[in-house]
Amino acid sequence: MALSQGELYTIVTNKKAKGRAGTVVAIIAGTKAETVIEHLKKIPIDQRRRVREITLDMAPNMKLIAKTCFHRATQVIDRFHVQKLAIEALQEIRIKHRWEAIDQENESILQARKKGVDYQPELLLTGESRKQILARSRYLLYKSRDKWTLKQSIRAEVLFKEYPQIAEAYELSQELRQVFNGDHKKDVAILKLARWYDKVENSGFKSFATIMNTVKINYDGILNYFENRSTNASAESFNAKIKAFRSQFRGVRNAAFFLFRLTKIYA
Repeated sequence: MALSQGELYTIVTNKKAKGRAGTVVAIIAGTKAETVIEHLKKIPIDQRRRVREITLDMAPNMKLIAKTCFHRATQVIDRFHVQKLAIEALQEIRIKHRWEAIDQENESILQARKKGVDYQPELLLTGESRKQILARSRYLLYKSRDKWTLKQSIRAEVLFKEYPQIAEAYELSQELRQVFNGDHKKDVAILKLARWYDKVENSGFKSFATIMNTVKINYDGILNYFENRSTNASAESFNAKIKAFRSQFRGVRNAAFFLFRLTKIYA
């Protein structure tokens, strides 16, 4: 069972008892708890009682929906929502340095004009200015080191040397990913998260401290992942397909026909 909160859709996937294949999918406009609960309660109570596990994000309305409609199910916080926070914190640090680089470059250009000379930007070993390398490093920071291209590896080496804060934040985000990727049980994950907490506290990064507190607040749900390693991946993927299909037509005028076409394509 997975609850995926989207901008326009809430998707519910229900695996039948005894591990048999079978899926029930409900597409509900909006994500208001009362609206979703109203629709989910149309599913017979005996079927809802069979649900043993639910993967969901950290939104309070999703937790309320799960608790109200599937009170016997264990709630599992989707690991990818936790990792996404770490990536966003890392990108925030990169963007902060980029704005500083833009300000420094603008100031240098103005000073050069006052002196009546041509401005020559400082070029790093990659042949890029600081502003350029900070802009072009966005996508490599999403990846683990083993997935970098040769060009990305060279750029990352220069970037991390010039901006140690970005290097430290990158390592924090990767270590959190490794906690989830490792083939270990819940008790080992608890120890690894505790070590990650220590590194976050020593880093002094406010954004990562916020993530740490978020993890603590959702601690039980996050640790439940290590029981069966369930994720929202299939629901998120289906949600993305629906949004992509909708965007091709620049919106939906006839909802019934839209759902008919979705059924024909994806059912």
